[in-house]
Amino acid sequence: MKKTCVVLLLAIGALLFLSACAEEVPPPEAGPGGEIQTVSLTVWGAEEDEALLQEIFASFQSRYAGEARFQFTYQPQSESSCKDALLSGLEGGADVFAFADDQVAALAAAGALDPIENAKEICGANLSAAVEAASVGGQLYAYPLTADNGYFLYYNKAYFSEEDVQSLDRMLEIAAGAGRLVTMDWTSAWYVYAFFGNTGLEVGLNDDGLTNFCTWNSTENPITGVDVAQAMLSIAASPGFASRTDTEFLEGVQNGSVIAGISGVWNAVAIQEAWGEDAGAAKLPAFTCKGDALPMASFSGCKLIGVNAYSEHPEWAARLAEWITNEENQRLRFMLRGQGPSNTNAANSPEVQASAAIAALLAQSEYSQLQRVGGKFWDPVTEFAGNMARGNPSGASLQAQLDHMVEGITAR
Repeated sequence: MKKTCVVLLLAIGALLFLSACAEEVPPPEAGPGGEIQTVSLTVWGAEEDEALLQEIFASFQSRYAGEARFQFTYQPQSESSCKDALLSGLEGGADVFAFADDQVAALAAAGALDPIENAKEICGANLSAAVEAASVGGQLYAYPLTADNGYFLYYNKAYFSEEDVQSLDRMLEIAAGAGRLVTMDWTSAWYVYAFFGNTGLEVGLNDDGLTNFCTWNSTENPITGVDVAQAMLSIAASPGFASRTDTEFLEGVQNGSVIAGISGVWNAVAIQEAWGEDAGAAKLPAFTCKGDALPMASFSGCKLIGVNAYSEHPEWAARLAEWITNEENQRLRFMLRGQGPSNTNAANSPEVQASAAIAALLAQSEYSQLQRVGGKFWDPVTEFAGNMARGNPSGASLQAQLDHMVEGITAR
């Protein structure tokens, strides 16, 4: 794994950034209690967060100057795969780590996370949905970091009105007429949930916390699985639509070929730079299914900060996790990364409330649910949706494909 080490030392009146973790430096002056302890903490975070985390490390060191000599090791680690990386070797894993909330139950069950000691204080400072996302069985196991891990619609106001973006059919008509595209990532099951979530068809975790139940192939629901599949094929057939990954979506925004797409707050700054005053954001549009306009659903979630139960410095690791997620640093995260705070005061601040992306995410929250699915969910949905995006070229039975998908999702 790529590894970036940052050693942050504060002496009186001076803050030094050192590039090598192993370099020896004089300790701070010992206090009344004797020699000052050296605390080494490894932190995992998103690659894009490195500069932000360095700033947070510096302020933490400043806050606790004289109490310990700190040595921070930062390692980039995707929040989405943090669980797997951590559970491959807990004792050698990060002391403090960022992860997506759908992993909290598995991490707690594996003994990687201990309950948060000052849970009442943390719960009181954060949005209730974020607290729920960080909890297992009513017990808080992690520190809420963001409340924005969802998706919504970005659109170019030069092409669409606020009324236009209420309907996906209308948007596709406009895009096709302009020789441009509306995009969505059908290679990601996370986004594909949008078509099934408000139909009465269900997917979720069984009581074992590992396997899934799924009725997406139902033939008895008022809206059947085949109805949804046919709706997806109709969308895919439009010359104004393309399935594009998140990276391809942003590239299209920047080169002008894409005038709307479904993504999250992580692209807000880049889209604003590309479209300027024409950058718009809204809840997801309705799509036509079985002759009716249905609101598109979404998975929602939060990013969390965890403390490794096997950390050699659990008290300092907990202090750092709380520092990373406090109100001031969540405001800083919004300013530098555009990510929506879970801290109530930060979320209610004027600058956050003025964000079009955050406003769109909040509007979409009415049609969203926490992502709670097991690992067998992702690949079967991606396979199915990929075939729909290609227009089902083999002509295979839609019901047979739905049955195959559900069999994979619910596999033991």
